[in-house]
Amino acid sequence: MIINCRGEELILSKQRAVYWPANETLIISDLHIGKSAHFRKSGIQVPDTVGHTDLQRLNSLMKEFNPKTLLVTGDMFHNNINSDANAFTEWRNTHPNLKVVLIKGNHDALKNEDYTALGIEVHNKELLCKPFRFIHDKPKEFDEYYNISGHIHPGVTLYGKAKQRLKFPCFYFGNHCAVLPAFSVFTGLQLLKPEEGDRLYAITPEQVVAV
Repeated sequence: MIINCRGEELILSKQRAVYWPANETLIISDLHIGKSAHFRKSGIQVPDTVGHTDLQRLNSLMKEFNPKTLLVTGDMFHNNINSDANAFTEWRNTHPNLKVVLIKGNHDALKNEDYTALGIEVHNKELLCKPFRFIHDKPKEFDEYYNISGHIHPGVTLYGKAKQRLKFPCFYFGNHCAVLPAFSVFTGLQLLKPEEGDRLYAITPEQVVAV
């Protein structure tokens, strides 16, 4: 689905990503690399295929859009380097010319040398790229920049003809801020109730649909 935001064309992908053609930039949030391995280390049985599935989806987006930059609005990693993170290292090596930019989130706790070794440009708070501000969590005060954030893993409930309720991740676009869906499939959802002027786009298995 293609939308217009502050005069810029953005492509919303059902793979939980946004492509900004003018900047040749693929934008995602909350990849949470290493989360499944972190849970397994704590004795919670989570399949080790979860992280690999996310990287396969990322590969498909690379092929579809061929971006010059991958921009992650926080929580790229889930705590420390582990077996899942090592899989990302292998993935990174297959895309040596891709610029990877991270705005640090609350779970991004790697050492500076780890990010450097992975070829990741890190911004501790935000990245300004007119007309957008890329930031992990929605700011409390607004200015001329339109904020694109993540963090809360937004979702929406859709109702079927038989009154069944289905929950889907979604893209949220408000007056001053957008919230991206969590890229990782291993996350929960915070259900949103749109206010007047808000635009929500549900991510169904088939396509992205305006709510």
